[in-house]
Amino acid sequence: MNASIALVDDDQNILTSVSMALEAENFDVQTFKDGEQALQQFKIDTPDLAVLDIKMPRMDGIELLRKIRHLSSMPVIFLTSKDDEVDEILGLGLGADDYITKPFSQRLLLARIRALLRRNDNYKNPTQLEPKSNILRGDLLLDKTRHVCQWKGYNINLTVTEFLLLLALATRPGHVKNRDQLMDAAYGETIYVDDRTIDSHIKRLRKKFKAIDTTFDYIETLYGIGYRYREQ
Repeated sequence: MNASIALVDDDQNILTSVSMALEAENFDVQTFKDGEQALQQFKIDTPDLAVLDIKMPRMDGIELLRKIRHLSSMPVIFLTSKDDEVDEILGLGLGADDYITKPFSQRLLLARIRALLRRNDNYKNPTQLEPKSNILRGDLLLDKTRHVCQWKGYNINLTVTEFLLLLALATRPGHVKNRDQLMDAAYGETIYVDDRTIDSHIKRLRKKFKAIDTTFDYIETLYGIGYRYREQ
């Protein structure tokens, strides 16, 4: 059965182009021009994943997500026009799974959608982590296939972008990754994001680990150079 994707954006060009790309990949797609319209449909039939614009008439994406979380834990990706909105989006504790800034690569969006659907399916149907896909660094366990992260046995819910950044750092502890290398790891070589975006992701990564373990200090900043995962 094909996964169902809801696109919610007041830009008809985005709705048309993205829905065509998703349908070409055999997803079932529904499109909505505002949050209120989408919410009414979600009460009847909840999709497997939703892609939400932030700024929309009648009901914006943040308010829509608040209401969605009363209905479902489905994965949600935000589309945002400004990097300034990122901290607001992911800092509200509403359960957004990832975000992509406009203009965006459809290939990147497809990759994020597939990763989140795979991760969500693994949460619904938990199995043992596959040893071959695991990276173990002391108390840190990463499963690359399922995008699962554990610290001292506790699951940490990371966005796909956060997971890829952590994976890039933890794969080679002690080795410094500059921001360009981290951009490539998280977004691919064809996508450029501002340095501040990487810094914001690292800040949130640390915050999520410190919520589990207040002594966590393994992601180190080398000012003017980049970041590294400290050797244990």
